[in-house]
Amino acid sequence: MTYRTKILPVLILGLSLFFGLSSKAAALDKVSCMLDWFPNPDHAPVYVAKAKGFFEEQGLDVDIMVPADPNDPLKLVAAGKINFAISYQPSVITARSKGLQVVSIGALVQHPLSSILYLKSSGFQTPADLKGKRIGYSVEPLYRVLFEAVAEGAGLQKSDYDIYRVGFNLAPALLSGKVDAVVGAFRNYEAIQIELEGKEVGIFPLEEHGVPDYYELVIITHSKEIETHPKRVMAFMRGLTRGIHQTVSDPKASLETFLKLHPNLRDELNRRSFQATLPFFMGSPKQEPSRWVEMQNFMLDRGLIKRVTPVEEMIWMGK
Repeated sequence: MTYRTKILPVLILGLSLFFGLSSKAAALDKVSCMLDWFPNPDHAPVYVAKAKGFFEEQGLDVDIMVPADPNDPLKLVAAGKINFAISYQPSVITARSKGLQVVSIGALVQHPLSSILYLKSSGFQTPADLKGKRIGYSVEPLYRVLFEAVAEGAGLQKSDYDIYRVGFNLAPALLSGKVDAVVGAFRNYEAIQIELEGKEVGIFPLEEHGVPDYYELVIITHSKEIETHPKRVMAFMRGLTRGIHQTVSDPKASLETFLKLHPNLRDELNRRSFQATLPFFMGSPKQEPSRWVEMQNFMLDRGLIKRVTPVEEMIWMGK
């Protein structure tokens, strides 16, 4: 057998493998999914779905994107620039009230992570104890209004407390004594961050004190994406659903998968944050229309929106 006859089968096999792999890659539908902010344990199921090949099994090549600004994901979906994004239920309701055609296709985090946070050394037992205190909040007007609802439910008037916008410097504002409590702090992040500084924290969950139990994180797309590519939308949600179930059923391995992709997050804060977030994934991606109606009515009553949107236009149930 000559050198040529020896090498020919190897070349044929190599070319067959190359073109086979190329055909498989070409067959995948490339789609984009933008996070709501920098990668963190809230996003573990998305990364697990990609790393484990759950999206690929559905015929999708998902590009997970990180926004330069937390307002970008919703805006880019509304403009048709990206296929999917992670956003917040109140933000979707606000966007729809302004005529933007964004639709929630599933929940990622089932309950509010945002809360009223305070140091246990303050001795607060109920929100009524915040009378005469200084409150810091992050996003205007949402968290100011959410606090006002909690305070009202506790029998407080607006004149009973001082409230300041401190932006995202919630933990430093609380630790420094600039404020006595903060609203908008995540119970799975800032609460842990402060405890790692050696301070015990207390939490007033918003949904237990006058605010509807809303979805902290939801998956959104444009209404046209559903109309023109329903199979793609269903394929994306099937892949993500497997990622959520995998994360909940095997948290140890899922955390390791996430940390391998983000080695800079391999610290105590993110490990504890992941554990604290796990219960909030349970039940996802299911979303109940009644919870959308309740939150939308709350936002209308509080002046956060000026008009309501039929719930069937805001959410997609996969039918």
